[in-house]
Amino acid sequence: MKLLFELDTKDYPENGTVGRRPSVRGIIIRGGKICLIHSLKYDYYKFPGGGIEPGETQEQALIREMREETGLILRPESIRPYGRVLRKQKGRIEDIFIQENYYYFCEAEDTAAAQELDDYEAEEQFTPELVTAAQAIEANCTHDHGSKNGKAQFTVMLERESRVLAMLCEAGLLESPEGTVIQ
Repeated sequence: MKLLFELDTKDYPENGTVGRRPSVRGIIIRGGKICLIHSLKYDYYKFPGGGIEPGETQEQALIREMREETGLILRPESIRPYGRVLRKQKGRIEDIFIQENYYYFCEAEDTAAAQELDDYEAEEQFTPELVTAAQAIEANCTHDHGSKNGKAQFTVMLERESRVLAMLCEAGLLESPEGTVIQ
């Protein structure tokens, strides 16, 4: 899968211990809007998805994560690769945290099931929403995110999601937000 971009904070010891977390993210576009997870507690948007469990393929993880976070049931034949983002920064457990995020276009059935959220996802009140790229980018770049403000892991995640949204806009897949600058 093609590399979209790298986010490397270079805030870690060069020869430190390494923790890896490969993850998948789903891209569902409907009527010029995109399905994202809105954290109602901290007011940010992220692509639905999460970590790949041992023994899972990327596609299996995507189907499971989309079902858990959004309740949407993916059509397996609709899954198409978009690209990956490499994230490298100081870890909380290991010295260096490396996360490869694999983004896939996909489509879902018209009916949805109930979400099956992890404790932290429920606490943050993860809610799937169809929004414009402009809404999501504005929230991620300008809104107050409470106690998450300034935390390195969170800041890099917001930058990653906003940059992918901007790339989808540049490719003409989503309406381009006016006056929004993404670094």
